[in-house]
Amino acid sequence: MIKKLMTTAGALALSAGAASADYTLTVLHTNDFHARFQPISKYDSGCSAEKNAEGECFGGSARLVTAVADARTRSNNSILVDGGDQFQGTLYYTYYKGAVAAEMMNNLGYDAMTVGNHEFDDGPEVLRGFAETVNFPILMSNADFSNEPLISDVIEKSVVIERGGEKIGLIGLTPQDTDELASPGPNVTFSDPVPAVQAEVDRLTAEGVNKIVVLSHSGYDVDQRVAAETTGVDIIVGGHSNTLLSNTNERAVGPYPTMVGDTAVVQAYAYGKFLGELNVTFDDEGKITEAVGEPLIMDASVTEDDATVARITELGEPLEEIRQRVVASSTDVIEGDRSVCRVQECPMGNLVADAMLARVADQGVSIAIANSGGIRASIDAGDVTMGEVLTVLPFQNTLSTFQVSGQTVIDALENGVSQIEEVKGRFPQVAGLRFTFDASVAPNEGRVKEVLVSEGDAWVAIDPAKTYTLVSNNYVRGGGDGYKMFRDAENVYDYGPDVADVLAEYMAANGDNAPYTDGRIEQQ
Repeated sequence: MIKKLMTTAGALALSAGAASADYTLTVLHTNDFHARFQPISKYDSGCSAEKNAEGECFGGSARLVTAVADARTRSNNSILVDGGDQFQGTLYYTYYKGAVAAEMMNNLGYDAMTVGNHEFDDGPEVLRGFAETVNFPILMSNADFSNEPLISDVIEKSVVIERGGEKIGLIGLTPQDTDELASPGPNVTFSDPVPAVQAEVDRLTAEGVNKIVVLSHSGYDVDQRVAAETTGVDIIVGGHSNTLLSNTNERAVGPYPTMVGDTAVVQAYAYGKFLGELNVTFDDEGKITEAVGEPLIMDASVTEDDATVARITELGEPLEEIRQRVVASSTDVIEGDRSVCRVQECPMGNLVADAMLARVADQGVSIAIANSGGIRASIDAGDVTMGEVLTVLPFQNTLSTFQVSGQTVIDALENGVSQIEEVKGRFPQVAGLRFTFDASVAPNEGRVKEVLVSEGDAWVAIDPAKTYTLVSNNYVRGGGDGYKMFRDAENVYDYGPDVADVLAEYMAANGDNAPYTDGRIEQQ
């Protein structure tokens, strides 16, 4: 039975009897950092040195070093953990893969992290290299990786650490659909998080551990379900949904912490813009008597650590020529935020889909479908650099062309709108077609109400029996984000140019790019 959410003041104060051995612990946490080692703008994309000097930037590893060190001085017992997705998002990952993340996390002194889906973007091999380099355990409880020799000996389901003479159990969680979101390979399988967590809790409890923290890269909704349907979990440090929990920020999705029964659920948005700081008091039986805190904004008030700035600058030298090349300009901010593009038509989605379609229109391609999960940032007004384009489209996906029936296109759109309530990355941005959907209909039960395709100067109803030629990226064509219906497509070519290069060239050809929406996606 789902336990009632307790959200009053974002904290828990229980009337437990006086305990002679109260224990306090500060949980410092990050999630979905996505290689944002340098400061970012308010749009989560690159921020120039000039704007950083003017106090307009956020985050970056150098600010985290200062903030973590400062937070540790305020606590007698503290841990620093990460909710996954350190990989992917900037040229630092494109060029260095996981090496810079490993160096920065070692420098910060992390105690553990969970495996995010993006840690599998380049397969188990890159994850192994990262795991062999870091000085802390990497955790994943809801996966069977025993048949994957690249990671079977470097990943653990859970681990026990000590702080202040007390044992703390840490358990990892990874998205159950990671096989659709990334490239874990055929030897890693994923399972429901609830029984996986409970099994580790039971094992740890049997060993005498009564303080248990789950590091969960599964999303805010799943975290609340895990909290409600398991026993013995004290804290869940979340990730994946990039959720801001706060008691003071008006953009917060929920309180910090969100209490589900006796379990404190926290998450700290993404990209290093916040450092989560949860202060918990346990009684001598390991029960939480108080849980209070707030994500700390990593703005200009946090001084950057000079040595870290110097190291990031040094690592960035090989990337600078690529990043600073101006490729286009924009008349206004091109909105690409996940909170917009994963639920509706958005300017960045239109731009990306139109660029893809324009690149291959002379090959008879008439429809483009782009997954919103591949769009990772907005672009500021003014000059547009290649670095900004690569921040929007960081995954090195290539253009893929293929042929499917009209019914398959409809099925694909159904998949695309099937998880809109969870703001999932499968939401489709399109070109060459228009569609209307009704989110009040059950998922995959006919949410898509009308699909029109362009024929000459007219929009006509799609013919389920007709064959259409589409363009997407190789990730979607291969079944990523639930688009499994494309795996059996005909006349497939998955090896076109990098989608980021396609976007840069399209924007360059268009001069001053003006953001636009035109009603190609409508919700009833």
